[in-house]
Amino acid sequence: MRRVYGYRCTVCGKEYPYGPELMTCPACGEKGILDILFDYDEVKKELNRDTLKADRDNSMWRYKALMPLKGEGLSKFLRIGWTPLYESLRLGNELGLRKLYIKDDGINPTASLKDRASGVAVAKAIELGYDTICCSSTGNAASSCAGNAARMGLKTVIFVPERAPKGKVAQLLIFGANVISVRGDYRQTFELSKAAIEKWGFYNRNAGINPILTEGKKTVALEIAEQLNWEPTDWVAVSVGDGCTIGGVYNGFHDLYEMGMIDRIPKILGVQSTGCCPFVDAANNHRDLVPTPENTLADSIAVGVPRNPKKALRAVKNSGGRWIAVSDDEILAAMRLLGRTEGVFGEPAGVTATAGVVRAVKEGIIRPDETVTVISTGSGLKDVNNALKAAGEPFLCEPDIKVLEASGRILSI
Repeated sequence: MRRVYGYRCTVCGKEYPYGPELMTCPACGEKGILDILFDYDEVKKELNRDTLKADRDNSMWRYKALMPLKGEGLSKFLRIGWTPLYESLRLGNELGLRKLYIKDDGINPTASLKDRASGVAVAKAIELGYDTICCSSTGNAASSCAGNAARMGLKTVIFVPERAPKGKVAQLLIFGANVISVRGDYRQTFELSKAAIEKWGFYNRNAGINPILTEGKKTVALEIAEQLNWEPTDWVAVSVGDGCTIGGVYNGFHDLYEMGMIDRIPKILGVQSTGCCPFVDAANNHRDLVPTPENTLADSIAVGVPRNPKKALRAVKNSGGRWIAVSDDEILAAMRLLGRTEGVFGEPAGVTATAGVVRAVKEGIIRPDETVTVISTGSGLKDVNNALKAAGEPFLCEPDIKVLEASGRILSI
């Protein structure tokens, strides 16, 4: 693959040739998360505006030239990506924005953006001859790994914290995963998965370690740019946990900028919950990240010890963006708001970015004359319990029209 020429450590900056598969920097160890380096001149021979116009593969594999894969057999995978980008009909007006778009990644095969990373991981595992793939997750990465692996005949060993929502655990079990529910938080779950990978030699799908995961997640940015005819909005908002997704969003826009396919990189708004916001705390206090509690109902971003800090911090800094935190109450309100105004049902972590946009507008971070894309990263059906917290219970009525009339329920619409 001449289009992929090496790795660069995000900590020490040392570069390595692309040959043997590396997870982290040999000099820096586990903290040395790697970037994968592309020869953009070679990429442009396979991928450009003209080739994309002619491409009828409406999935993330239309961008395979920007992935560290040989690209064989990808048509057999679940159809990941090319999710809808809706122009807001009401929410943007309510917020007073010039233009708002919603990228709904909750309709991916296992109902989250994480399918993008898992698809690339499964493809690479097959390429390297593995039969088992393993990860730790608060839920979505796990179910996406299990579903995409099941499709391609790989076995999965999945570690989740005991508090993982039942809907996500049910997905794992249905997909045939060997599920280990860990009595502990995400950090402890990660450490146990790491030990298991080292002991049994499974392929490592952990996004904070494996550099190819970012290359799958960046396809959401590639799609946004293409769907907006190569004129991205002023801002792109994304929920943040480990840091891999926001790092991927930036990488995608950076790739396109370097290839001359867009003329600027949008400002990236990184959004966390106030109950677990190590990135926001670090940015606001101008210090390094420190471990924080995981006290948020947005389980998919409840990561107190992020494994991909450099890429996440770089995404906001280099794009001229901002970090912001919102409360769990604001997240629940955003679930109702996005559903009521646009018909998009997002899980708590999926709508955290929307809650962040609402707050950023109030605080004057995002101006009324600016345009915004918000990424909804997961379906609300992933976490029905919190959806009911947000929406409330239905009105219970006797099967009698007079009772219904007396209730005033219909007249109150």
